[in-house]
Amino acid sequence: MRRRQLLSVTAMLPFAAHLGRLQAASSDMLQAATPRLLMVFLRGAYDCSSLLVPTASDFYYAARPTIAIGRPGEAGGALPLDTRWGLHPVLAGSIAPLFQAGQASFLPFAGINDLSRSHFETQDAIELGQSQNGRRDYGSGFLNRLAQVLAGDRRQVNPMAFTNQLPLALRGPQQAANMALGTVGRPVVDEARSSVIAAMYQGTRLADAVHEGFAVRDAVQRSVQDEMDRAGRDAISSKGFALVAQRMAGLMRERFDLGFVDVGGWDTHINQGGATGQLAGRLDELGRGLASFAREIGAEPWRHTVVVVVSEFGRTFRENGNRGTDHGHGTVYWLLGGGLSARAGGHIVGEQLEVGENTLFQNRDYPVLNEYRAVLGGLFARMYGLNAAQLQRVFAGVAPKDLQLV
Repeated sequence: MRRRQLLSVTAMLPFAAHLGRLQAASSDMLQAATPRLLMVFLRGAYDCSSLLVPTASDFYYAARPTIAIGRPGEAGGALPLDTRWGLHPVLAGSIAPLFQAGQASFLPFAGINDLSRSHFETQDAIELGQSQNGRRDYGSGFLNRLAQVLAGDRRQVNPMAFTNQLPLALRGPQQAANMALGTVGRPVVDEARSSVIAAMYQGTRLADAVHEGFAVRDAVQRSVQDEMDRAGRDAISSKGFALVAQRMAGLMRERFDLGFVDVGGWDTHINQGGATGQLAGRLDELGRGLASFAREIGAEPWRHTVVVVVSEFGRTFRENGNRGTDHGHGTVYWLLGGGLSARAGGHIVGEQLEVGENTLFQNRDYPVLNEYRAVLGGLFARMYGLNAAQLQRVFAGVAPKDLQLV
């Protein structure tokens, strides 16, 4: 049994069923200047045209008679970002200030060339990051391959998925921890029982894995307790992603430098809403959570952190008959961090085109002009100083696209 698989055996360690699978991870504390990367996966394909609004496009307003976000200056209108694009108004107090400070940017016409429009097929393809022409290796996610490259270069790397199950993106031979933070509470296995379990494995080849698994649990519990102690003086919502983001920030400030979290509920076929409604509520909570992450991680670590928000694909440009949108193609990625370059921070980045009926992909969707592996490859090259051979180990057969994000 591999060390990283040990604590998934709930029959041996009953607390795993409550807390999610724990895996071995280094206990070394991170330096403030350590590069940190957090990937946020919006599962369900969010409507990017409501997030980053093409305010200069008359076609946008004709195609969305009931769900369009108004132009800047109108009641409930978009927040102006430049002469062509606006931001959903619910993000006025969260993401807009980061954009104005040069700590957020948006990448439209982004995504994967997969045309299945299947949530599961496309999510898997993105997390694996492999060629779409070959056979998929479900034991090799692109974040795990990145961690392998960094570890092979004798760099500190401590991956963590803030999820119940280890995501495909982090599957592979490099050690990774995973633990959902939304319902963390009192340990099912207390300190005394932990000692008994550890003693059972003392002197065996599994001893280190058990010890390190309990260390991960204890670190998470300490971080959560710190957050609870501050709750009375903190205006951030105590539920949903905002709470999880605060807990992630504490752990990535002190312990983990490569993170993954997913957020569901973005499949808005019916009654999507516009400036208000179900999508607006989810964007509001997501935005507040990301803003709280930026604050909680601390000023100096934030300068060395990049948060990438992705989704499996976009949604149809035209609204459907149920005042919603259907499965699309190209989408908009978010990029946040205190160290974004002057060229990227506070800008709409990447290859773009005018938004009109004649520029839609298959007369329905945004095209993909910025392929995600090429974009991430360019980001990794700048963040970690990776050379061409190292990048090929992460994304084989892909030429990096350097957008000078950091």
